[in-house]
Amino acid sequence: MKPATERRISADLRTIGEDIRTFRKLNRLTMQQVAERAGVSRSLVSRLESGAAGVSIGSLLRVCRALGVNEILVGALDPYNTAIGKAQALSQLPQRIRN
Repeated sequence: MKPATERRISADLRTIGEDIRTFRKLNRLTMQQVAERAGVSRSLVSRLESGAAGVSIGSLLRVCRALGVNEILVGALDPYNTAIGKAQALSQLPQRIRN
């Protein structure tokens, strides 16, 4: 039996793969077309869509860029888009000094 962390990671990989597949289909693209646009193999796109582990971050970003959704992924990882990031930013921003 897999540890809870491994099960969660596997579930997350499947969810990401399903989302990539959905974006591809919404754009009415085949796996081959996405692969050509991303500069990767069709089998890599298939592995990514199936939630297989071992796909590099670079390949994921290439596929996301080919689908026009890389900004979503990059924006999701922006620490200042989180509650704690926003709170820390507010407390650390320099105060304006008036003369």
